[in-house]
Amino acid sequence: MNWGGYPKTTQEVRAIRDRRAALPLAPGGTVLPYGNGRSYGDSCLNDGGILLDARPLDRFVAFDEETGELTCEAGVLLSEIIDIALPRDWFPPVTPGTKYVTVGGAIANDVHGKNHHVEGTFGAHVTRLELLTSDGARRICSASENADLFAATIGGLGLTGFITSATIRLKRVASAFLAGQSIKFGNLDEFFALSAASTPTHEYTVSWIDCLGSGASLGRGIFMRANPASAEEARGAKVPGRLPLAVPFTPPLSLVNRLTLKPFNWAYYNRQRAREVDKLWHYGSFHYPLDAIAHWNRIYGPKGFLQYQCVVPAVDQRGVSEALLAEISRSGQGSFLVVFKTFGARVSPGLLSFPMAGATLALDFPILGPSTFALLDRLDAIVAEAGGRIYPAKDARMSAATFRRGYPRLEEFRKFIDPRFSSSFERRVMVPA
Repeated sequence: MNWGGYPKTTQEVRAIRDRRAALPLAPGGTVLPYGNGRSYGDSCLNDGGILLDARPLDRFVAFDEETGELTCEAGVLLSEIIDIALPRDWFPPVTPGTKYVTVGGAIANDVHGKNHHVEGTFGAHVTRLELLTSDGARRICSASENADLFAATIGGLGLTGFITSATIRLKRVASAFLAGQSIKFGNLDEFFALSAASTPTHEYTVSWIDCLGSGASLGRGIFMRANPASAEEARGAKVPGRLPLAVPFTPPLSLVNRLTLKPFNWAYYNRQRAREVDKLWHYGSFHYPLDAIAHWNRIYGPKGFLQYQCVVPAVDQRGVSEALLAEISRSGQGSFLVVFKTFGARVSPGLLSFPMAGATLALDFPILGPSTFALLDRLDAIVAEAGGRIYPAKDARMSAATFRRGYPRLEEFRKFIDPRFSSSFERRVMVPA
């Protein structure tokens, strides 16, 4: 039921097909909103309880083509928004690394993208939402109406109630393409220099890191920066064809291992021979490279994987990033796709929103047993000591103490938790100190 395949849980799923209907509550039981299952850990699971499947709420309510203001039900996917908005020169203002997330899920996890330093999080572009709570009340929430509940619901992990619909502001674009550069860098110093030079001039910045780099090559990778392409820049560009790529079954063992990881990383880093190459990306290949492979999560085998994303404050982002990457490199564990970038200073609107100004690192770890969990505990310690935090939408194992330390507004948030809403994540990490 989640994208990482860990932990294994059992819950009842009840589809919500009418946003005007009452919630299907069971006596003494708990419920949790569920979108499209793209959260990696247990924030979208409710072991022993009920999941309220919002995906059938997939209707558009209103769209102002002059202002880009869109109202839709919570189960609408970002891909569906793109399908109707991009032909009209509009695009989601913030998008994560997959377009197959629901609007409700994007709000509940206050997702971020490659343009955080410009646009902040998804929640910053939500103007209002309707929240249905277990007492049957329907509340319109915005920055001016039920503002406290609005802030708790953005990034609130589905614990404040059931989002039935929302209004968001899209951003104007001139084409389906992005123009920029792909730049090889040899170490962390080069990355941070590139990032500092690129964030004032480019809306989107992100890098791939070789997680097995060491010594003088620790932190080497490929930096990508881009701006939305103008109609003139995109003239004549072809939309890439869609190959029917898919992982048809789950292999008995993870295909991401010591034998495959090192040669893949070497080949990926060296596939670009020139240091800098001008690029024109289609939005799909830039924002959603993994969406081109259906069921890619199966490559990690039957035990699944743990995605780890952290952010560390800007004040010591260079040194802490080095410590994290050195620990990962020594372990020999990691993944093919390692994302590294810097967040901007724009404050996220939610009480439990993840981003802060600083450096963020995200990668997958095949579950190899106790050694994988021990490695992530060591990474947690480095992040916590630096004053950073772990992303709840991608977590399945951090301790309650680590969560409390990273989210100082937790106690403020608690009073907005609906008493009938719960999740496996909430019961694991939101226990009183």
